[in-house]
Amino acid sequence: MVATKAMVLEAHGGPEALVARTIDVPEPGPREVRVRVRAVALNHLDLWVRRGGPAFRLEFPHRLGSDIAGEIEAVGPGARGVSIGERVMVHPGVSCGTCGACKSGRDNLCRSYRILGENTQGGYAERIVVADDAVLPIGDMPFERAAALPLCTLTAWQMAYVKAEVVPGTTVLVNAAGSGVSTMLLQLCKLAGARVIATTSARDKVEPARALGADHVIVTSESELVTEVRALTGKTGVDVAFDHVGGALFEKTLACLRWGGRVVTCGATAGFAPSIDLRTVFFKQLEIVGSTMGSKGDLARALPLMRDGRLVPVLHRVLPLADAAEAHRILERREAFGKVVLHVD
Repeated sequence: MVATKAMVLEAHGGPEALVARTIDVPEPGPREVRVRVRAVALNHLDLWVRRGGPAFRLEFPHRLGSDIAGEIEAVGPGARGVSIGERVMVHPGVSCGTCGACKSGRDNLCRSYRILGENTQGGYAERIVVADDAVLPIGDMPFERAAALPLCTLTAWQMAYVKAEVVPGTTVLVNAAGSGVSTMLLQLCKLAGARVIATTSARDKVEPARALGADHVIVTSESELVTEVRALTGKTGVDVAFDHVGGALFEKTLACLRWGGRVVTCGATAGFAPSIDLRTVFFKQLEIVGSTMGSKGDLARALPLMRDGRLVPVLHRVLPLADAAEAHRILERREAFGKVVLHVD
């Protein structure tokens, strides 16, 4: 065991529920590695887990944190393809590795699939033990940048390239342009040759969204979304829409689709039970496609684009691990454009 400083939850609650503790982290077992964490990025998942709910069955003290970058400091027996001192990011998905889904390369469909920091311990600590196949080399990429990439890139890659099959000429709508997933979707869709329409409720996020590849940005607090999309598309609508907001925006998003269009959803930060007129769905032959995370192979395919700068993480702010509560408040106040990252010294 190694004594390790961490920020943990001892019960569900508000940001103040995050407290500093010293915990014991074990030596790595067979085909495991121990990573000295240097940076860990926040996701909205951290907020949901902290607040609690029936989907979360935590063993307290619990460590949040899905997005991790650091150095390998110890390797267990039989660990493959890794070396002490190697700079890595950690794949946030954990699966059994033996079921049909895992063996076919679709590990995020594993029935025992978990996400670091969700229903298993995460990276709000100086150290974490993970499987040897969960780490990917980052070269000389700064740790804060590397930590900002895994979960949002993985999620966006599956949404854009696997579920939506974005190709040159596709017209897409990306909701909530300032979120981590959306900042990656803007870049991935532009790399694929798509025409990109983005939405935001805040005018100060318009230019950052354009800088990432948005051809048009609709400020939903100032303009009516469906009217604007129809004007931009000659009244036909978009081919694909990407949404993780849910709530009232989801119904409007469906109305933005062309006949035969598709919406890909990976979350519902504004509400899980939107009102949907099913007549719109079947008359216009729309597709509603769910997406959660992505496979280990998806992140490996995205890695070269991250390392050569074609996919760029957007950092809103970097704070020390001890300020995890303030980092949560920044997300809750919807101030961030891009990722909030905790530096682990």
